Amino acid sequence: MTLPVTYPGSDQDQRWRRLVYPADYRNPLPARRYHLIVIGAGPAGLVTAIAAAGLGARVALVEREAMGGDCLNVGCVPSKALLEFTAKRAHTDCFDAAFAWLREVRARIAEHDSVERYVAAGVDVFLGAARFLGGDTVQVEGVSLSARRIVIASGARAAVPPIPGLAEARPLTNETVFDLSERPGRLAIVGGGPIGSELAQAFSRMNVEVHLFEMADRVLALESREAGEIVSKALQSSGVRLHLNASVASVERRGREVVVTANGIQTRADEVLVAAGRRANSDDLDLERAGVQTGPGGLIIVDDYLRTTNRRIYAAGDVCARLQFTHNADAHARIVVQNALFFPTATTRRLNMPHCTYTDPEVAQVGRSKTELERDGSPFDTWRVAFGDLDRGRAQGDEQGFAEVLAAPNDGRILGATIVGRDAGEQLAAVCIAMTNGLRLGSLAKTVLPYPTRAQYLRRMADEFNRKRLTPSARRLLGAWLKWNVRP
Repeated sequence: MTLPVTYPGSDQDQRWRRLVYPADYRNPLPARRYHLIVIGAGPAGLVTAIAAAGLGARVALVEREAMGGDCLNVGCVPSKALLEFTAKRAHTDCFDAAFAWLREVRARIAEHDSVERYVAAGVDVFLGAARFLGGDTVQVEGVSLSARRIVIASGARAAVPPIPGLAEARPLTNETVFDLSERPGRLAIVGGGPIGSELAQAFSRMNVEVHLFEMADRVLALESREAGEIVSKALQSSGVRLHLNASVASVERRGREVVVTANGIQTRADEVLVAAGRRANSDDLDLERAGVQTGPGGLIIVDDYLRTTNRRIYAAGDVCARLQFTHNADAHARIVVQNALFFPTATTRRLNMPHCTYTDPEVAQVGRSKTELERDGSPFDTWRVAFGDLDRGRAQGDEQGFAEVLAAPNDGRILGATIVGRDAGEQLAAVCIAMTNGLRLGSLAKTVLPYPTRAQYLRRMADEFNRKRLTPSARRLLGAWLKWNVRP
């Protein structure tokens, strides 16, 4: 996409680009041999590189596009900045201000991911595309780098499904939508997952006519049915026109207009945005020269220690993970630093990986779902609190959403949780901490929480769990004690 010379936030974009891919940067002379070569400067690669360098390792970091990867440049940072801005100014013509804001936020955060910062931390930063020459050697910009261990953290990209005419229609993806310089009057979005749902709500709040096409009968089809239905209704309330159970048959660009045909009905828009899956960035690395194998979607095959089929080469983040989240990439990086530099004892087996979709209301989940537990025949109890039943919800007039925790019937071991509502991602944090540290649901009753807060849902669940654990015999003993103890 070619941008005009000036556009909303263009000065911030210039600052951002200077930080993440400076045009005048010159690659350093390589060391004879590195402890670690890291391919990709997204979240997994950045954490790996700076942590390893901080421990005294000689590290080379290779990035072909922009430091910060998808998260900083075209993912969670710009999208969440846009969502936050539009939430405060719903249904106004605030496109210019919103995009200027997201570009300012991106430029400010880019300082933490900049070439300058990593060079100052002792990392040899090489800008350019990396290709394997062998099991311990990669080439970048005609220069060979060798290392004891190599970490592939090259991320993933938006996938364009094989819908007739879609590629020719020059669709937007998360990699290009934040380059828009003017507000589209009408936007068609293909895919009702987290990215599609978040951007549908954000653009609708900027007075864009949004049409969202989803093959399932609700958005967020991988979440619980109730969560997906709640968000579906919220999007409709925001003005999004949902096309559910919709199979897109073709997309055709007619001049400045795009025509989307689904279920025999044509919908016209100014732009079409694809939010229907991701593909790992593994195709151009010449992995076969290093003996590294990939699976479906280009995902690099790794074991629980994040070792590839070449045990000297590791992978981390979206390039090898089914769960493609920034926090998952961060967790992978910490495992890789331990295993690649020292003894390979850190593992992904015990990770409880949460996720959150930042629509309004938010949907956050961790652990196993009801569907998974029922499918496996695992026993569980459901503990549920509606936020409208909490005093904080009543005080705010906010009765939307709920918290639901699944726990083992006997000991209260927390198996999973789903939260739908305001700040659901924040409310999930306590459950994540409890699961990671093996805390049982009943033990949370001892925690003192500020009043009134939505976090009180945990105390309420824990109290109810402990009350129900009292056996008839225990109740009789307590009753007898109290009856005897009341005598003068």
